[in-house]
Amino acid sequence: MTTDNDGLVVEGLSFAVQGREIVSDVSLHVRPGQVTCLLGPSGCGKSTTLRIIAGVERQDSGTVSLNGRLLSDGRTHLPPEERRIGLIFQDFALFPHLTVAQNVGFGLTGSKAKREARISETLERVHLEGFARAYPHELSGGEQQRVALARSIAPKPRVMLMDEPFSGLDNRLRDGIRDETLDILKEAGTAVVLVTHEPEEAMRMADNIALMRDGRIVQQGAPYNLYNAPVDRLAAAFFSDINVIPARVEGALTSTAFGEFLTPGVPDGTDVEIIIRPQHVRIDFDRSGRGPNPTPEDGVPARGVVMRARFMGHESLVEFKMDYDGSIMKATVPSVFLPKPGTALWLMIRRGRCFVLPVKAP
Repeated sequence: MTTDNDGLVVEGLSFAVQGREIVSDVSLHVRPGQVTCLLGPSGCGKSTTLRIIAGVERQDSGTVSLNGRLLSDGRTHLPPEERRIGLIFQDFALFPHLTVAQNVGFGLTGSKAKREARISETLERVHLEGFARAYPHELSGGEQQRVALARSIAPKPRVMLMDEPFSGLDNRLRDGIRDETLDILKEAGTAVVLVTHEPEEAMRMADNIALMRDGRIVQQGAPYNLYNAPVDRLAAAFFSDINVIPARVEGALTSTAFGEFLTPGVPDGTDVEIIIRPQHVRIDFDRSGRGPNPTPEDGVPARGVVMRARFMGHESLVEFKMDYDGSIMKATVPSVFLPKPGTALWLMIRRGRCFVLPVKAP
């Protein structure tokens, strides 16, 4: 039976350097066997948050606890080696002069027999049992990654912190090693905090995503919720290309090229942005713009002129200049569709996939 104290609990972390706040009021709860991704652009405070959890940096305020045990606050600060927290970084940080077995056993305590048994067991779990006497330079990038994983899990950490550990791997290896690594950690009941700036990686790996910006968590939740209910324009744009339709609310309605949108609860005169992803823009090839079976979901058709079209491998991206206001609208079409620039086509949007968001003051 789990409790609210199980796993890693971070509350109100803040950290500043020379008066500049790097991390501001960050809170997380990562349960055993759960993966939480700290996602955001470079410089948003992700890695600093990781270092504070590890004990490498000391926060200015806030607490870090593990399974109900306080690791750090304003008075207490356990050193990294006493926290039972593992670390995996992008560069693997293997010792080149030590064998694979010696790397994995580095930092293990106990009798020689117990250490050797743990090394053997761990290498078997990462499918490197035949590499114990090899040196890091004799291994591929994927094998080195597994050695780094083995060294990190050998002491049986309660939490694993991972700072973009897969970004240096070849694309062909990345998915397999990433999935294998998480399977091992989940099986062991390890709470995982992973730092990445790649939304696709976060969506693929995480049970929970904490989207960071300027040192703060701006939105936190399951990947599905962040993708389908973004808190603002920047949150939506972080996960994919977006189209932005500017409008103003009048009488709980806002008018666009695609008809009127309901905006209940938004005061008149408020500037809003209607966000829609390119995959939810539909091209209607009927010049009338109505299509054979129009539905309320389709909204009102609007005419656009093709500016450019590009084939992206599994879909085509077409950019239009809209007659209504001269704005640019992007649409993706499965397979190959490359209309010539200057071609006029009618567009519809999936109203149920639009986000109507008030414009935030700068």
